[in-house]
Amino acid sequence: MASCHTSIFLLVSSSLIAVALAGNFYNDFDITWGDGRGKILNNGQLLTLNLDKTSGSGFQSKNEYLYGKIDMQLKLVPGNSAGTVTAYYLSSQGPTHDEIDFEFLGNLTGEPYTLHTNVFTQGKGNREMQFKLWFDPTKDFHTYSILWNPRHVIFMVDNVPIRDYKNLEAKGISFPKNQPMRIYSSLWNADDWATQGGLIKTDWSKAPFTASYRNFNANACVWSSGSAKCPPMQTAAAGDNWFNQELDSTSQGRMRWVQKNYMIYNYCSDAKRFPQGLPLECSLA
Repeated sequence: MASCHTSIFLLVSSSLIAVALAGNFYNDFDITWGDGRGKILNNGQLLTLNLDKTSGSGFQSKNEYLYGKIDMQLKLVPGNSAGTVTAYYLSSQGPTHDEIDFEFLGNLTGEPYTLHTNVFTQGKGNREMQFKLWFDPTKDFHTYSILWNPRHVIFMVDNVPIRDYKNLEAKGISFPKNQPMRIYSSLWNADDWATQGGLIKTDWSKAPFTASYRNFNANACVWSSGSAKCPPMQTAAAGDNWFNQELDSTSQGRMRWVQKNYMIYNYCSDAKRFPQGLPLECSLA
């Protein structure tokens, strides 16, 4: 019995340690490029990326994940951010990689950002949906979340779902399910396409441009030594059973509201782009 209690104590202790370390950028991420333009500040509670005419910057997670609910608070480049892109995404590696994307396309002062989303499976993307936001993402931090479980990839902004990519493998449509992915983020110059199709260029007199990150949380299965180690699943009543989570009727209503009022591009409505016919998931989702 004593050894049983010891095991339980160790389990609980390790869980508490995991919670205590959640959200510390020193423990969770490596700044991977930018020659000092990426900085971890405030004892690991804040991360900033900078872009100037010489270089942007970026970071990646120390862990790889296979399913999880990933939350990050971002405050985007303020003022004239035209030409800049802040990317925040999950990705595996290789020519048949999987990827789940948030990209924030900058704009002229006073003009709204474009939030660009995409899902790659087996190296194939072309599933873009774009939105304007219902707030100014440069004034304060807002939470951008990816809920990835065996049945859904759900994109959320401040816990409001904006997109649900469903597992339709039974219909012959691929779904990201067996490639562990890291979290990546970068701030870079893309003025050849990012703002009004590349018409508006980056105003380098406004550099350096800065994006800020805080309150990272990954309630996720961590990939290690060839298998995924998952946290204990909470009850659905606790609202934290992400592994089996689906959108309830209220959440579906919120998503319809966003898509009706704030979606500005949907690949499933772009018949000119797909002269051979829209992708199969468009008629099934």
